Amino acid sequence: MSQIDAGWGAGPSGRYEDLAAGFRPVFAEIRATAVGRDAERRLPHAELGWLREARFTALRLPLQAGGHGASLPELFNLLIELSAADSNVTNALRAHFGFTEDVLTAVSPEWRARWTARLAAGETVGSGVSETGPAKVGQFDTVLRRRGDERVVDGQKFYTTGALFADWIHLSAQDEAGAPVVAAVPTRAPGVTIEDDWDGFGQALTASGTARFDGVVLAPELIKPETVRFPYAMAFFQLVHLATLAGIGRAAAEDAAGLVAARARVYSHGNAGRPADDPQVQAAVGRVRGNAYAAGAIVLKAAEGVQRAAEAAQGQGRAAAEPACALADVEVNQAVTVVTNLVLEATTVLFDALGASATKAEHGLDRHWRNARTLTSHNPRIYRERSVGDFAINGTRPPREYRVGTA
Repeated sequence: MSQIDAGWGAGPSGRYEDLAAGFRPVFAEIRATAVGRDAERRLPHAELGWLREARFTALRLPLQAGGHGASLPELFNLLIELSAADSNVTNALRAHFGFTEDVLTAVSPEWRARWTARLAAGETVGSGVSETGPAKVGQFDTVLRRRGDERVVDGQKFYTTGALFADWIHLSAQDEAGAPVVAAVPTRAPGVTIEDDWDGFGQALTASGTARFDGVVLAPELIKPETVRFPYAMAFFQLVHLATLAGIGRAAAEDAAGLVAARARVYSHGNAGRPADDPQVQAAVGRVRGNAYAAGAIVLKAAEGVQRAAEAAQGQGRAAAEPACALADVEVNQAVTVVTNLVLEATTVLFDALGASATKAEHGLDRHWRNARTLTSHNPRIYRERSVGDFAINGTRPPREYRVGTA
C-alpha cells in the first residue's frame, strides 16, 4: 500500500489488511476498465465472475463453512474499496450480501444449511422484491399459486438489481390469500425472463430492470419456511448504499489528484507554474478527499452498530435483539444525509480542481456524480431525517420496513 493510499486510514480490524490483500488485485482490474464499460454500457459479467472466483461473495460465511468469516465492519470497508473501483459492481452484489445475512440468521436449520452450502459453492443471488405496478404498499402483484400438486409463480418485478448476473432471485410475493411468501427462484428456470431495461442516468450497469415470471414452477424446498427478513435488514441495506457512496467519493478524490498531477497547462491568473503546486487547486483536491474520508469514517462507525445488532440477533434471538436493531437503524439514518451531502459535493467540487478538459467523455468523471445521485434517490433521505428527528425528540424507533406502492 502506498503512503497516499494509507491516508485513507487503517482498516476496522487487525487482520483487515491480510483479508483485503487477496481482493485488491481484482479491484484494480475492475477499476482499470470502469470508464470504458460505463461509456459503452458494457455489463460487468466478467468482473463479477472474478469476484466470485476470488470468493469475495463468501465473505460473511463462517470459516468452517468455506467463507472468510468477515465481520460487518470488514465487509463494509471492503465494499468501500470495491466501490472506488466501480460502484455498479457493488450495487449488483447488494441483494446477494443481504440474502447471505438472511441465511446466517435463518430459523430453519435445513434452510440455513442448504443455502450456506450453495453460497459457499459460489452461487449468487439477485433482487426480486420491488414492483412498479398498482399493488398497495406492503402487497405484491406477484403471486405464488397452487396448480394441482405444484406451486407456480406469476408476476413481474422491477429494480431487480444483480439478478441478470446471478444464479438465483430472492423473491418477495404473496399467495392466493394475500399472505406473504419468500422464495428463491432459479434465474434459468423455464418461465423466467430478465431484461436489462434499466435506463437511469446512473448506476447504469447494475441490470436493475425487469424480471418476469410466467408460470414458473417452484420446488417446495425453494419456498422459505419463514417470511421475515433478518432483523437488522433496513440498516444493512441502506449502509450498503452509504458504503458505495463513500467509495464513489474516494474514486473522485483519486481521479482529481491524478489528473491534477498530470496537468501541465495553467491559467494566466493562477498561483503557480504548474497546477500541482497551485494552493487553490490543492485546496480543491483536499476538500474532495476530506469529504470522501469523512464519508468512509461515518460508514465504518455505523457498521459497528449494525455489527452489534447482528450479534444480538444471533445470540439472543429476534425479539431480544430488537433494541440493538432499532439503534442500528438510528445510527444509519443519522448518517444518510451527511454522507450523501459529502459525496455529492465531492463529485461536484472535483471539477473545480481541473480545467474544461476534465469534462471530456474520455475521463468519465461525470459518472461519479450520476452514480452518487442515483444511489441517493433510493429510500429517500428526507424520510430518514424525519425519523431521526422523531427519535431525538420523542424516542420513537424508526420504521422497520420500507415499502413502495399505492396508498
